[in-house]
Amino acid sequence: MSNPAAPRLHSRKERIGVVLSDKMQKTLVVQVRRRVRHAHYGKVVNKAVTFKVHDEKNDARAGDTVRIAETRPLSKEKRWRLVEVISRGREKAEAELKDEAAEILKTAQPEPAVSEPAAAKEV
Repeated sequence: MSNPAAPRLHSRKERIGVVLSDKMQKTLVVQVRRRVRHAHYGKVVNKAVTFKVHDEKNDARAGDTVRIAETRPLSKEKRWRLVEVISRGREKAEAELKDEAAEILKTAQPEPAVSEPAAAKEV
């Protein structure tokens, strides 16, 4: 009798947001931004909401873009869990670039010093 094409009842909400804080153990603060048209004026307004998210493995860091899903209440404020890290934040990318630059500088050979022209005028 069950129809596989029928919509699932009680499907979990999913959101995509950016990690603002990862300073708590197994907990993230994620900001989800959305654009909404104002009901009266019609102007598009940016709105943001923050969620406390459960991160069992402590994978995500501040600045990462993550997918979160609604779940049962885990604490007073935690109602969401981390599904996946979509992309790493700027801090990790900058750290990797600094490491690569340091390696390049170590392998590069210094150029011979160029002496200044001997025809410098004295006053």
